[in-house]
Amino acid sequence: MLQLTDEWKQAINSAIADGAPIVVGVVDASGQPLLSFRGSTQVHSDDQLAIWVRNPDGGILRHVQTNPHIAFMYRNPATRLSFQLHGRATRVSDSTLRQLVYDRAPEVERNLDPEVKGVALLVNLDRVIHRGEVVMSRDYEE
Repeated sequence: MLQLTDEWKQAINSAIADGAPIVVGVVDASGQPLLSFRGSTQVHSDDQLAIWVRNPDGGILRHVQTNPHIAFMYRNPATRLSFQLHGRATRVSDSTLRQLVYDRAPEVERNLDPEVKGVALLVNLDRVIHRGEVVMSRDYEE
């Protein structure tokens, strides 16, 4: 069973405020990995994350359309907590869920998209890696 711990949920939801922004990795059409910081990364449920993507024409959206696999890296040197999360991202089409993801993003992120032109991504988590070991995973069909 995959269920994020309360400690990991808190770490993710306060990452930007704690000065530990989350790094997100996707793969482009040529198979090259791409990394970026995503300050809007948030816990959506026990086994899902969400991201508010300010630029609706941005690369992350193009890349997850062709390859939905996505990875996250959290590291906070002050608390010495670090972990990876791997999953599959989908673009949110439901307007209520889209607004919820925007509303839950940190204020600093919302202020960068005051006209709410961005897109929400929902990520179904498949595994969590802590200290180099897979500590949670689930089977899925692609």
